[in-house]
Amino acid sequence: MNSGISERIQPNSLRAWWLAARPTTLTGAMAPVMVALSAAWSDLGTPPQAFPSVGPEQSGFLWTPALLCLFFALLMQVDANFVNDYFDFRKGHDDRATRLGPPRACSEGWITPQAMRRGISLTTTLACITGLPLVLWGGWWLVAIGVACVIFCFLYTTLFASHGLGDALVLVFFGIVPVCATYFIQTGTVTPAVLLHSIGMGLATDSLLVVNNYRDREQDRIVGKRTIVVLLGGTFAEWLYLGIGIAAVLLTPPVRTRWTTFLPLLYLIPHVRTWLKMKRLHSGRQLNQVLGQTAANMFIYALLQSLACLL
Repeated sequence: MNSGISERIQPNSLRAWWLAARPTTLTGAMAPVMVALSAAWSDLGTPPQAFPSVGPEQSGFLWTPALLCLFFALLMQVDANFVNDYFDFRKGHDDRATRLGPPRACSEGWITPQAMRRGISLTTTLACITGLPLVLWGGWWLVAIGVACVIFCFLYTTLFASHGLGDALVLVFFGIVPVCATYFIQTGTVTPAVLLHSIGMGLATDSLLVVNNYRDREQDRIVGKRTIVVLLGGTFAEWLYLGIGIAAVLLTPPVRTRWTTFLPLLYLIPHVRTWLKMKRLHSGRQLNQVLGQTAANMFIYALLQSLACLL
């Protein structure tokens, strides 16, 4: 996306909102839900119910809460993207002249700040409306989980990402929370195997943040954004990227058949290739290629984990 394209985008148009939503990031929201639902389908061991009634007596896979979990995750991802876009613009972190990553809606003038505030309010409200019915299957404690998702959606950009804690939030809210909560809603429990799935998923997703912060490390240092890469250096980030990918695979829990347990090992092939490319490019806008490949790798990881549960 270049400035010429930006000039052709009508401010606050549907296309502008589509770009602001960053549709390429939505796989990051879908992946943990997909892994959790695959594990639940496998562990329930009963045919799925097409039209389940609501109530604790239910058994078998439940489609309605499955879809609600997916829609909630997608809406929260869009909400997080809007929040990130708006507050980074307000802080001056998205300067058009120096930004290495893909363009952002507010800084490009695609979405006005006033409209973005309304968009944040709308997506937050829609996410809450979508997630609230899940208490019928999982209990009222899910309200606390939903509130935490909303609060930390804002705190990620406004506080934690600038103090080296962004990676911890990714592990929790793109791994442990969505996987464990989705699985619990389906089964009424959380097993040690699902906890391992959730940590592995969070680590695989965090590889995206590592690349993003690795690419932006010099600019982040200038504006005072203290990511873990700024604090510990680019070389550390390179080895962290490789290490969390290996750890994500090692955390794969045993499943029904021996050979499917090792299926996620295939993820290491693209992961290592992308790591080598990351080291070779080292800096600059070309690292956006690494970011795109990492996003694809993360979804491959989730797909392999899901297949390991289902086959």
